[in-house]
Amino acid sequence: MFDLKNKVAIITGGGSGIGEAISKTFAAQGALVHIVELDLTKAEIIVAEIQKSGGKAQAHQCSVTQQAQVLRTVKSIQEISPIHILINNAGIAHIGNVEKTTEADMDKLYEVNIKGVYNCVFACISHMKENGGGVIINMASIASHVGLADRFAYSMTK
Repeated sequence: MFDLKNKVAIITGGGSGIGEAISKTFAAQGALVHIVELDLTKAEIIVAEIQKSGGKAQAHQCSVTQQAQVLRTVKSIQEISPIHILINNAGIAHIGNVEKTTEADMDKLYEVNIKGVYNCVFACISHMKENGGGVIINMASIASHVGLADRFAYSMTK
């Protein structure tokens, strides 16, 4: 497949869904995976599964919407080993057309799907530069290209 031996990857939202699959795949390819997840229990379950399969992983509870938390989490990871890869995968969905989407709905989607990506890139980029580079992957959705009437706000944030 590909070789990630001796690489360190941060995967936001790595405790379920696509993030879980990325976490397990990266660990299987040799990366030390840091799962950054709002739900620590979910992250710890995936870490245990990775470790049982012979991979390396650690769980970190963190809300990507809170820059101070993200900065602390990334700093704690960087202090152990250099960060090579950031996968901005954390995200939330919303069902509703423009008339059914409240301002509070829009704010919540913005906080996670847009500001969360910014917070993680902001926290990682200087470390990656100091380490000689890195890779940042921001996950998106087909909803960003296809007009789905009942995914108005979600489509805007992706």
